[in-house]
Amino acid sequence: MNMKEYKTGYKPKKSTVKSHLSLLALAVTFLFSCTNLDLPSDGRLTLEDIFSSYQLTRNYYGTCRSRMPQVGFTYGATDTPLASFSDEAHDASDGRSGAVSDWYNNRTSPYSNPLTYSYMDPWNHYFEGIRKCNTFLACINDPSMSTYNFVEEEKNGWIAEVRVMRAFYYLQLIKRYGGVPLMETPDEVTHDFSQDSRATFEECADFIIADCDAALATPETEGRTIGFRWAITDNERGMLTRGVAWAIKSQTALYAASPLWNTADSKYTWERATTITKEALDQCLAHGYQLYDTPVAEDIAQNSYAYYFIQRSDPSRSVDRETIYESTSWRTNVWRNAGTPITEGMAKAGAGPSQELVDAYEMADGTQPVLGYSDANHLQPIVNPASSYDPANPYVGRDPRFYASIYYNNSPRALSGSITKEIIPLDFTSTINNIAVTRNGDEITLESTGGDPWIHTTTLGKPLPSGSTRIVAFEYKSNRANGGGEFFFCVAGGPQGGVELPINIPAASEWTRFEYDLTQAINTWGFGVNANGGAQPENHFLRFDVDANTGYEITVRNFQIEVFTPPPAPTPVETFVGGNCEISDRVTDIRFTRTGYYLRKFNNYRSNPTVDADGLMKIFRLGELYLNFAEAAYHVNGADAAVTSGGSPLSAREAVNIVRARASMPPLPAGLSAEAFEQRYRNERRIELAFEEHRFFDVRRWKILNETDAFVTGMRITKEDEDKYTYTRIKLQTRNTNGDKYLMYPIPQSEVTKMEAFTGQSWQNPGW
Repeated sequence: MNMKEYKTGYKPKKSTVKSHLSLLALAVTFLFSCTNLDLPSDGRLTLEDIFSSYQLTRNYYGTCRSRMPQVGFTYGATDTPLASFSDEAHDASDGRSGAVSDWYNNRTSPYSNPLTYSYMDPWNHYFEGIRKCNTFLACINDPSMSTYNFVEEEKNGWIAEVRVMRAFYYLQLIKRYGGVPLMETPDEVTHDFSQDSRATFEECADFIIADCDAALATPETEGRTIGFRWAITDNERGMLTRGVAWAIKSQTALYAASPLWNTADSKYTWERATTITKEALDQCLAHGYQLYDTPVAEDIAQNSYAYYFIQRSDPSRSVDRETIYESTSWRTNVWRNAGTPITEGMAKAGAGPSQELVDAYEMADGTQPVLGYSDANHLQPIVNPASSYDPANPYVGRDPRFYASIYYNNSPRALSGSITKEIIPLDFTSTINNIAVTRNGDEITLESTGGDPWIHTTTLGKPLPSGSTRIVAFEYKSNRANGGGEFFFCVAGGPQGGVELPINIPAASEWTRFEYDLTQAINTWGFGVNANGGAQPENHFLRFDVDANTGYEITVRNFQIEVFTPPPAPTPVETFVGGNCEISDRVTDIRFTRTGYYLRKFNNYRSNPTVDADGLMKIFRLGELYLNFAEAAYHVNGADAAVTSGGSPLSAREAVNIVRARASMPPLPAGLSAEAFEQRYRNERRIELAFEEHRFFDVRRWKILNETDAFVTGMRITKEDEDKYTYTRIKLQTRNTNGDKYLMYPIPQSEVTKMEAFTGQSWQNPGW
């Protein structure tokens, strides 16, 4: 098979090819970095040279993967997320020249698209990746080019993975531009561009799914560390697995069935999308994927959902079994690019979550706090009377994902540390009265021999911390209950004071723990805290009075005072006017929020200029697959009817409830109407996938952009007194980016001009 004959398995209706490629196709030579390869003196290698060498072929395979994106805060020179260009957020750089200002002021055109100001222009970036993939696939499948004796499983694994890369690149293009030119072979010098055409969205979806199916048809060799696999090691981070292929199929089918792309005669019906998304979900579940629900300490993250997004995934899936594919190296850096002014090293407030997004978070009991707005400017919310939402205290009792994702007024900037426990061990001295003392290692037996039996302990050696819980504790065995015990607080001269009531110590034949809270008595007598009685606190000690009746015997070990100290209260994020993170409409104050909120998702509160611990963006994860299936399935079967094909039967509502359960949210009720379930589903997707580059595309494929993206609102809070605030909703600037032409990116005018010259047809998207 030569290069011209190589096919993918999908056959386009016409020969199609990427429009912007140079006529000097790289089927002859390819330039590599001299640092990676042993190059001839002129720095160029022929493709025959490359594919006759194992290492050079492997390196070329690596260049195909080099166009996998670093998703995150990568839009524009202001380093903002895609959320800032949707109704999820409003960026504080709105008054500065750049991508944000251009988008908000409707300065988008085929000549200058703010969403391509970032580290890469998607049209050129992804088509360059496709070109590399095509060259690799053509050469490695051509026996006259690929002369190295490759291990068949490894070679086939590379081919499969490169197919999935190409599918991914095309998916990113059609999400943004709609149908694009398809190419499956490298351009040749003699290529006739006048015969090129722009494929439909459906044709592109066919191509993407065919590439994934061809990759998945590649046999997986059990127990091998080569080939196209489900399981990879942590050292293989960035490799595309079978899970990625299924995730691409799931998202492609869902988009193709959505209102923006679905046509009356489309093969991508909701039925077909249900089949594909269910199979993708079933396959991932069968191969060990599951939602991340690892418990987390309260000083690390608020809950498992929050912890998941500040953790870097482990490709081996020994801990994180939810992530299917993640950005490989660029952390989100929320602390710097969307931080709070009280964060060390913070550069700007960046993407401030919108009030509309805040309103979307349900109450913890599953009721919706805001049902909509009674005015066009979203300043008059329709409060759900069935919910516990209090407009005067709006951030109490919300979905746990709210606290994991958003800094709101008086939310803690850092998480409280754990309560610390300090042990002050005490021993008994020889100062006794009417007690016989016997020692056996670390155990001491006290036996009363007459009236008023007592024994002194050693001194504390240090003052007890104030503002903490302090108990006396020990393990003991005793021959009978002690109903008349007491603790006296002593200084060098003798007793200083005692507890209020006698202490009851039940009989115990086995080692039993005893503890008594000293806090009230300390507050009364000052033991270990102040110097009552003329002695320093470190010289204080206890007198232990045991049962006064002769013959009482108690054996004690580990006699100690335990001090429990709560962590200091963290600094609150004060978004009220005049607060340390106040809302601001001053265009020069890019360090302050425009909406009254700051982004918390992905942010590890420990991050600063020396500790970059924020999370990386998840490109595909299991949570999305559950929601993709739910969306397709409810259109076909309704919310409650189970889809029985494939793995375990599953309904749309059950899939949503599995996602909600991970966040400790109650299930959606059965029996919702189609309209009610769609509203709840779309809200769930908005919350679960917030700031993960889904909302921008969701409102477009649902064709509701005209309803969502004209503007966003915020919350201006005024502090009246210590515990009273006035909450006033505010409308931010009108963006005018919600017209139909914004359903797709404009194709770069330079490409449109070239292809119009070649074909006589304009390939530009509607409205541009």
